[in-house]
Amino acid sequence: MISRILLAPVFVALTALPAQAEKLSLAEISRYLGGIGTLQADFTQINSDQTISTGVIKIQRPGRARFEYNPPDQTLVIAGGQQLAVFDGKSNTGPEQYPLKETPLNLILARNVDLSRSGMVVGHSYDGTATTVTAQDPEHPEYGNIQLMFTAGPVELRQWIITDGSGSETAVILGALDTGMSFATATFSITAENARRER
Repeated sequence: MISRILLAPVFVALTALPAQAEKLSLAEISRYLGGIGTLQADFTQINSDQTISTGVIKIQRPGRARFEYNPPDQTLVIAGGQQLAVFDGKSNTGPEQYPLKETPLNLILARNVDLSRSGMVVGHSYDGTATTVTAQDPEHPEYGNIQLMFTAGPVELRQWIITDGSGSETAVILGALDTGMSFATATFSITAENARRER
C-alpha cells in the first residue's frame, strides 16, 4: 500500500510549456524546495498497477503532507509527527503506519533540503523543457528514491515518481500550485484523524 502514495513510469507532455535555456542547478532546486512553506494542488496519481487516482495534496513543511483522494477511492494519507499513515475508508481497523524517514517522501519534506549532500542525488538531467533530479537517502538507499521534475521561469515542481524499497513505482502529477495558505493543525494530525473516525 505504501507504494501507492510514494508510482509506474509516467511520461508527461510538457511541450505546452515554454522551453528553458538550461537545466536547473541542484542549488536552485534546493532553495526552491526549502522555500516552500505551505502548498496545495490537485494531483493525478498513476499507481504501480497502472490504475489512476485523483485528489488534492496539501503540504506544510517541514514534515507534513495530506493526500485526500477523490471518490470512489476512500484512501487518505497523512504525514505528520514523523509518521506516514494510510487510512483505508473500507477498513474498520486503524491506519497502516510507517516511519516517515523510511520513505522517499521525507526527502522533500525535510526541514533542510540540500541536494548537494554526498550520495543524495543519483540522477540530474534536462530534456530541453524540464529538469529531473533523482534523490535518495545516502545512508539508506534501501528506502528507495524519488524522481522530481521541475520547470523553470519560475522554478516549479511538476511531478514526482517514487520508487519504494520493494521497487514499486508511483507517479504523482501536480496541477496548478497554490502556496502561502494556512492549514488547521488537525489537517496533518494522525491522532486527530483517528479520533474523528472513532466517533
